[in-house]
Amino acid sequence: MGTLNHLSFGWLTPALSYAMACVGAALGLRCTLRGLAASGAARRNWLLTAAAAIGSGIWTMHFVAMFGFTVDGTELRYNVPLTVLSLVVAVVVTGLGLTVVCYGRHRGLALLAGGVTTGLGVAAMHYLGMAALRMHGGLRYDAGTVALSVLIAVGAATAALWAAVTIRNVYAAAAASLAMGLAVSSMHYTGMAAVHVHLEPARTGLGGASPMEFVFPLAVGLGSFLFLASAFVALSPTAQERASYREAGELTIEEFPTEPARPEPGDHDRAA
Repeated sequence: MGTLNHLSFGWLTPALSYAMACVGAALGLRCTLRGLAASGAARRNWLLTAAAAIGSGIWTMHFVAMFGFTVDGTELRYNVPLTVLSLVVAVVVTGLGLTVVCYGRHRGLALLAGGVTTGLGVAAMHYLGMAALRMHGGLRYDAGTVALSVLIAVGAATAALWAAVTIRNVYAAAAASLAMGLAVSSMHYTGMAAVHVHLEPARTGLGGASPMEFVFPLAVGLGSFLFLASAFVALSPTAQERASYREAGELTIEEFPTEPARPEPGDHDRAA
């Protein structure tokens, strides 16, 4: 049985992965709020952005944390198609959950259905990401701990969706993002606690890509997207703010004193 180490770089990878989860949650909550205030194509676009933010934030959190995961006696590599599929699953299922909540007629049932859907998607992303792992050996999971990780994922997703459609105060939204990041991180490390590795003799080379060849560039790219998108959304005015600006501009124009036109020199002589 291989010896597992989840903190090969100390607390650096847990801290960075938690930050990624918080940034993704914060951006997703903000975009969902914008979507609820919009309609038609604008609402759809905001919800798509929210799904991309939350899904990629969760995925980046998982694989940044996995940089700190090592197994004594074997190299770790990743199957590229399965790794990409785990990202797609995270984004698509998060989008489904947001759609159910934002378009559902009964708020309570919509939150429950959306939370279960999104939570199962988050868990599927995690275990697909683990299925993409290649090593000289096999993985075995403790069923009870896996079930606990799924319950944490469903609870975290439901709480996040509730926050997305309920919280309007920026400070409360920040607190909700921190709590969501903590819940996602807890789900990840609970799932990792269920892992047991049985090593086998290294008869052949491992397929797939190393973390630095594939996962690291993709995680950096997604992290950059999250930070840049967060800055753009934070700086762009809401629909209510734009309406206030338009109203203020109209009032300024209406209240600006107009002076009567002054006669040009020679006008009086021509009139005479």
